[in-house]
Amino acid sequence: MEKVSLQYQYDYAAEIIKTAILQSQYEAAKDINRIQLGLYFGIGKFLSEKTRNAKWGTNALQSISDKLKSDLPGLRGFSATNLKKMRTFYDNWKSIDYNSPVATGEIEDVQKECDMIIRLENNAIKIDDIGSFPIEDFFKIPFSHHMLVVEKVKEIEARYYYINRTAEEHLSVEQLKKIIKNNDFENRASMPNNFPKTISNSSLARKAVMMFKDEYLLDFINVEEIGERDKNCIDERVVEKQIIENVKRFIMTFGKDFAFVGNQYHLEVYGESFFPDLLFFNRNLNALVVFELKIGDFKPIYLSQLMTYLRILDDKVRKSHENPSIGIVLCKNANKDFVKYVIQDYDKPMGVATFDASSEMPEELRKALPDVDDLKKLL
Repeated sequence: MEKVSLQYQYDYAAEIIKTAILQSQYEAAKDINRIQLGLYFGIGKFLSEKTRNAKWGTNALQSISDKLKSDLPGLRGFSATNLKKMRTFYDNWKSIDYNSPVATGEIEDVQKECDMIIRLENNAIKIDDIGSFPIEDFFKIPFSHHMLVVEKVKEIEARYYYINRTAEEHLSVEQLKKIIKNNDFENRASMPNNFPKTISNSSLARKAVMMFKDEYLLDFINVEEIGERDKNCIDERVVEKQIIENVKRFIMTFGKDFAFVGNQYHLEVYGESFFPDLLFFNRNLNALVVFELKIGDFKPIYLSQLMTYLRILDDKVRKSHENPSIGIVLCKNANKDFVKYVIQDYDKPMGVATFDASSEMPEELRKALPDVDDLKKLL
């Protein structure tokens, strides 16, 4: 008798989920990924609350899946394994469910429970800015990527990182799997900056942090071609000239969505003129980005100089719909700990990165390669 009662509950649960699926399919296709994530989140919550109370047997999800397949021939994606994944998806992100608690009593009406799932689908993950939660990126990546993140990554900030990387770089599941395996989150080298303090939108601040590395290889700056025999004699204008001549490669070095605005861009305020080295616009950040080139070691005065540029850019150049301008000091060497120490007192978004113009092979890599004579013998 108890077995029959349980089967009835499983069939009933399958009916609830089936109705929710059918109603979801009527939704406009314009936001299909968000709709799908909402549906899976709602089903996950429903299953989590029903299976965690120990009233359902161990074969509950399989029984529900079989009934769904029977009632909706050709339905895919709702195997027992996938239903379990939906439950896991909800359990890992239930902190973003701000709806009122769903009644825990026995089901009295199919529509009532179905409405619960639909309500979750449409509302539960229309998230307000919960701290640093990557809202936009969360909805951009498919369910399969989400499951890989929650199964392989436990630290919350690391999850945010991989979600953002996946959304920004349009990573495949295999690519995401690779960067997680390589532990890219722990191995990332972030540029010293004050973005979290000076950019009020936490999502935008995270994007800015991830946009810039702490060191760049500008191997297209060819000292021999310039005719400089002593690399220490190269001044900023020489480096700037090489960057302008190779602006496409420079942009590719820094990543996508950069558009070149100009070099020695003329800024003027109260009769005083200033000429920042390089000015770009980043579409992803929706902000002007100014680079100030320095061929020597970092000095705190560079930040003051950059601060002046950013103040004028925001007052005189930035458009009303754009985010505050960002400044980057690009120098040959920098003590990262010292930069982090002094940069925090500035109220404009700034960072300090270093560059290497050498095309020589790193010593560590050179030592790892076989001797040329040995290679000749092998050939």
